[in-house]
Amino acid sequence: VVVIGGGDTGTDCIGTSLRHGCKSLINFELFPAPPDEQDKRGEASGNPWPLWPRIMRVDYGHEEASHRFGADPRTYSVLSKEFVSDGAGRVRAVKTVQVEVGPDGRFAEVEGSEREHPADLVILAMGFRHPEQEIVRALRLETDQRSNAKASTSDYKTSAPGVFAAGDCRRGQSLVVWAINEGRGVAKSVDAYLGGKGW
Repeated sequence: VVVIGGGDTGTDCIGTSLRHGCKSLINFELFPAPPDEQDKRGEASGNPWPLWPRIMRVDYGHEEASHRFGADPRTYSVLSKEFVSDGAGRVRAVKTVQVEVGPDGRFAEVEGSEREHPADLVILAMGFRHPEQEIVRALRLETDQRSNAKASTSDYKTSAPGVFAAGDCRRGQSLVVWAINEGRGVAKSVDAYLGGKGW
């Protein structure tokens, strides 16, 4: 099993794969490994206290994988380039390359670092920064400082008449329980907008 992406979703995918008896497991993370502790002075990391510390954390999935396979499954600074078919419509491998963050903050591929990782199953557990801006621009939606669609949590209406936003496109990357809650809230608002009772 190859899990692409980290965070809570990646950890859950690791844990579930282990419980289903996977024979091997690797977890690719695009970003470099975080430091073991937060920079208390904030001089170099851009992540000073009291901001949420971006540090190396070990969650239950990582612990379980380490116990079962003898090592943490995470591999950092890896860009997945291609899924390789077995010729019968199933994945057999993932082609990757190591990346470095350049001085301009962009990722650059490390020459000669290409690899092919065998895989029977690839799970995408990737987050995102904000909704697709093409849609936001086409609908002329007002956005917040993180480029999410701006909408009230009381009715989920955006700045465009008849357009509603909820979940990750409104609040940014978050947990599925928030998406479920906001999905229910926006359904009620859309029902009322269309002439229903709004439950």
